Amino acid sequence: MISSNTPNQEPGLFGLRHSNRDFTQEEAWGKNCFNSSFPASICSYLHSKNFDNIYIKLSSSLQVEHSSISTAMFYGIDPNSDNLFYAFETQFTPDRQYVIGTLPGVDLVTQARDLGSCLQAIEIKLTALPDHTTCNLTEDFYGCEIVIRPDTIVYLACSIVNTLKLNLSSMKFIIDERFTEISDWSDPTYVIPHIPETIDSIDSISLSMLEYQQPFLMQPIWKTEGKSPKLIDSCLDVFVWSNLAFARLFVDLTKTEIRKFGCIRRISRHTRTVIWLFKMLYDFSLSGSFNHGKIIDNLSYNTKNDKAFAVSGRFTHAYMKSESLRQPRIKKQEIQRIILGGGQNLLSPERRFDAIIYNSPDLFD
Repeated sequence: MISSNTPNQEPGLFGLRHSNRDFTQEEAWGKNCFNSSFPASICSYLHSKNFDNIYIKLSSSLQVEHSSISTAMFYGIDPNSDNLFYAFETQFTPDRQYVIGTLPGVDLVTQARDLGSCLQAIEIKLTALPDHTTCNLTEDFYGCEIVIRPDTIVYLACSIVNTLKLNLSSMKFIIDERFTEISDWSDPTYVIPHIPETIDSIDSISLSMLEYQQPFLMQPIWKTEGKSPKLIDSCLDVFVWSNLAFARLFVDLTKTEIRKFGCIRRISRHTRTVIWLFKMLYDFSLSGSFNHGKIIDNLSYNTKNDKAFAVSGRFTHAYMKSESLRQPRIKKQEIQRIILGGGQNLLSPERRFDAIIYNSPDLFD
């Protein structure tokens, strides 16, 4: 176990002894790498302090509830084990059986070194607290924005069908004659009338597999003083979303829209994500696999596919509200125990002009 900075120690991250990234090299500290490797290290560090991660799960009332999950349970292996390998931006090969075409990479795959086997596929979202929609609210109402890429929905579908294949009775919630009326899934006029039914199907599937929901997405939070770049003293913690709880984000947004307007008037990003997920599950129920690339490309509904959907901190607050959201458990002084061997000197943050202006008040003296 890497415990703390020591003289002549090479750059590294707490607990990440074996991985497909070389943390002695600058390229391993770029933004795209750091945003997944640092969170993995935080989880390992929490374990060393005998802290569990906050686990957001789905209840029988289709509401989220909080419990806890150890990093060992989350990773599928004790994070202290020398047998743990961190494979970043890698395919979770057990899911290849469900997809037609190339399976995308997932942010992190934990693997057993001795067997080379995949243990857990983990999506990672390192998020700021508060976001721009909650920074002017009181601290009790701070929230984090979450932006989700399309590949995440592919892995969400795979995580669900992995359970569906073991519980074939749940298929009845997908195979419905009403969906055969959709002759062209790319045409909103055919799809929109059936969106309430797709939501009902997703809800029924979720209820049928509550006891089999599994950890899916890691969301570390870093908390600042309002919208300033200054970390507060208690600044880091980790939330873990189950696959079923995560799906609530876009399903509940679509339900809210239906309640507000009485119908779906146009296909927004979150509603499109409902359609993507359902179509992947629907195709799996018919043929045992789904073509995720074709679904995402053809069912775009004139909206770019650069992201699946995004939710603001005002929306996520209700799902994440907790003592750890108000006061994260890791203090900023502890970051020096997570980033090791001078690794911070290899970081290369974006040079954003708005940040430079904000941090140069003397320009306006």
